[in-house]
Amino acid sequence: MRMKKVDIIGGGIAGLALAARLDPGAFEVTVYEQRPELPAVGTTLAMWGEAQRALSDIGILGAVRSRGSIITAGALRDPTGEALLAIEGEGVVGIARPELLKLLDSAVPAAVERVYRRAEITPGNAWLTVGADGVNSIVRRSHWGRRSAARPTPFLAVRGVVPSTPASGDVGEYWGKGEIFGLAPAVGGTNWYASFRSDLGPEKVDVQEALEITRGRYINYSDAVRDVLNQATPGNSLAQRIWTTPPMSRYTRENVVLVGDACHAMTPNLGRGACEALIDAVTLGALLNELPKKEALRAYNRKRVLRTQQLRLASSLMGNVALAQGMQPWRDGLLKRVGKRVAKASVRG
Repeated sequence: MRMKKVDIIGGGIAGLALAARLDPGAFEVTVYEQRPELPAVGTTLAMWGEAQRALSDIGILGAVRSRGSIITAGALRDPTGEALLAIEGEGVVGIARPELLKLLDSAVPAAVERVYRRAEITPGNAWLTVGADGVNSIVRRSHWGRRSAARPTPFLAVRGVVPSTPASGDVGEYWGKGEIFGLAPAVGGTNWYASFRSDLGPEKVDVQEALEITRGRYINYSDAVRDVLNQATPGNSLAQRIWTTPPMSRYTRENVVLVGDACHAMTPNLGRGACEALIDAVTLGALLNELPKKEALRAYNRKRVLRTQQLRLASSLMGNVALAQGMQPWRDGLLKRVGKRVAKASVRG
């Protein structure tokens, strides 16, 4: 049987997961990635239940659990650290992005060809071309046109991992006026992230400058927040403008298909971006393994477009609430009332 040529543009989470899931006996797979080395710095990603099932399909769930941490609980907090609303994690697994990429890379069959250069997209040069090249996808722009270009938000994301371990009473997300700050346990330390409006960027952001601005913005937050920021350095931190994709009604066009941030890049407020990229890739791989191409791509649209576009919108709405500048007292009062009702219901239950 003639092998079907699949070009995967992008060797990140979605690209590696798809390469790991495709049947090496049926597909001749090439992964194009600009960077020859996996990143050494990256924050912790939350793997929810459906993403864990996708990792199980690839065969690396056990390794992810052993190298990650279980996130069981946290809270939405005000800047002083007072809990507004308790949140249960329900067995969510946290794993550092570089560690997840290493595990996905190890699951890719040896038969998959790796090309470390910027891919030149030529329509029709493969049985299937997969855009797994992120929010600023060349594949999406080449085949969906200029209107599909990524859009910068007003918000900067600054994040990293520091060596100290957070106390359970400090874990959660701190909501201030037009800014948020998150703390969560990570293997060997604390994963942290901050987001606020900024003029830095929108392209390359100087990490040292971003850290200095971040320390100044959160100077009146709890001791736990200030302590983490004092440990942050350019070597263990990242800073970038948050970009999103516009709404999309289809992720396929002839012999081209998009996965992950290339088709539904969202703000990080729901913590679902990496999860949905994994699910996209595993879903698409399973469909291509089992069905003719046209049927597989139609089924992929049915399964993934509505869900991921809803999450993209919900994440944006959550971000607007979390980063609100003029409704903070009303928002925090509402969260406290909801928290009290949840606590009372738990006691009665």
